[in-house]
Amino acid sequence: MTVTIYHNPDCGTSRNTLAMIRASGEDPVVIEYLKTPPNRERLVELIPALGLTPRELLREKGTPYAELGLADPKWSVGELIDLMLAHPILINRPIVETPKGARLCRPSEVVLPLLDSPVREFVKEDGEKVAYTPPA
Repeated sequence: MTVTIYHNPDCGTSRNTLAMIRASGEDPVVIEYLKTPPNRERLVELIPALGLTPRELLREKGTPYAELGLADPKWSVGELIDLMLAHPILINRPIVETPKGARLCRPSEVVLPLLDSPVREFVKEDGEKVAYTPPA
């Protein structure tokens, strides 16, 4: 199975998601999206695959969201995408793609149904325990 994660190593949720993927036996393609952001075509493909709108994919915390006035509904879809391309930190993370689908993995355990052999138990960096029972 090919697993791709758009990852920010400075983000605890992203680190936990990557750790869950690896603990499940996968060797993912890791794209540090702040260093290698997706191009327009890729971002436009990812957004509907995630089941989100561009506005729903925006990250507010630790970004120029407020400074740019992105809460204002005046911004078009194209303009929001342009801003995410210009400021990749605005793209919420982590995003994971597998043959089973694509998801914004917040919280990190959202990744588990996307994996062939997901871990059943995991302890996050902060000590929170995750228990997962795959659907029958």
